Amino acid sequence: MVFRNVIVCHMVPGSDNIVGDVFGYYDRTTRPQDLGVIGRILLSHDDLYVHVIEREQDPKVSGQTRGLPAFQKIAEAIAPYVTPYPRYWKNPSDSVAKEFYRWAPDGEAPADTTLKVIIQRIKPGAEPDVARIFAESDDGSLPTELGVTGRWLYSIDDVFVHLVEQDASVAEALRHNHRRPAFGKLMEELAPYVAPYRPENWRGPQDSVARPFYRWRAED
Repeated sequence: MVFRNVIVCHMVPGSDNIVGDVFGYYDRTTRPQDLGVIGRILLSHDDLYVHVIEREQDPKVSGQTRGLPAFQKIAEAIAPYVTPYPRYWKNPSDSVAKEFYRWAPDGEAPADTTLKVIIQRIKPGAEPDVARIFAESDDGSLPTELGVTGRWLYSIDDVFVHLVEQDASVAEALRHNHRRPAFGKLMEELAPYVAPYRPENWRGPQDSVARPFYRWRAED
C-alpha cells in the first residue's frame, strides 16, 4: 500500500496554475523517485493548499527522508502564493499534517482506484473521538457499499484532512448519492467534532471535497 504524507498551507486563491507549473518543472527536471517519492497530488480548497506526497514506503523505514533536491528553489518560487497555515508554525515540518487513523479492508484492492480528499474543520483534541467513530463505521457494511479501499485521517491545527480511496467504478456511480442510513448515522456522530471548512459556502458533502490541480507519477 502507498505511504502518504500530507502538507497543508494557505494559498492565494487563483494561483493554482502558477504553483502547479513550478512543481511540474522540477518534477520533469529532477528525479523525485530517487528519494522514494513516486507521486504527488496538489489540491486546493478555499484558501488552502494541500500537497499529498506518495511513497512506496514510510520514510522512517526506508531511511529516505530528504525532500526534493530543488526543495529550496521550489519554496522560494511558491513563497508569494503558499504560506504556513498552523498558528504554531516555526519550520517546514510544522506544515505536515499528523495521521491519526488509517484503515484498509482485507483482500486485494481493485486495479482501478480513485483518491478523494475531504477538507473540514476539527474540534481541538477531538482526534481520538473521530478515529473511534470511523473505526466503528469501518467495521460495518458502509465501506463495502461505498467501494472504499483505504482511508487515512489527518489533522493540522483546526483542519481535518480525510483521504478516502475508492473503487473507481463504484465512486463514479455514487458521486452524488450519499443517501444511505449508515452514512447519515456517521455524519450525525461526527457532527460534534467536525464541521465544514467554510460553513457559509457548504450545501452538501461534495462541497468539502478538495479540487486537484496538479498530479505527477513516477514512470520508473
